[in-house]
Formats: sequence, C-alpha cells, structure tokens
Amino acid sequence: MKNGNCPKCGSGEVYSGVELILKGGPFASNSIPVSLTSLAPIDNYVCVTCGYVEHYISDPSKLKEIAKKWDKAGSEEDEEQAKE
Repeated sequence: MKNGNCPKCGSGEVYSGVELILKGGPFASNSIPVSLTSLAPIDNYVCVTCGYVEHYISDPSKLKEIAKKWDKAGSEEDEEQAKE
C-alpha cells in the first residue's frame, strides 16, 4: 500500500497518515505499546474504496525493541495461549 495501490481491490485511492503530528508521545492514539514505558508510532495506509488498512511501525529503532520485548509469534508459549 505504500506505493499507493491497494493489494485487496487494486484501487489507487490509498491515503496515508504518515505526516500526522500526534502519532507518537504519551498522548498519542496512533501508536502501540512496546512496553510499560515505550510506544511505537504507527503509519497507517487506508484504501477509501474498500476500507482495507495496513499499519507500519514508523520508527525503525522500535522494531529492535519489539523483537527484544515481545514473544515471537508461532512460539510454544504463543500456541498455548491461542488454545485457551
């Protein structure tokens, strides 16, 4: 979607929130928690034709932090939680 084309419907009507001012910081709603004291700002891409949305971490340093602090998907612990 970063190229402006929707992978679901093929539309070129894709809009980006990359330039949003309040996507990071303590009062940001356009971020995800990485840990108790850390947030990762998100860039959103939305197709206004079909409503499909993709999200990307906008700060590359947060990717390493997520890899250190989060459980890897597909791990035994992750599979056990999915069964519950």
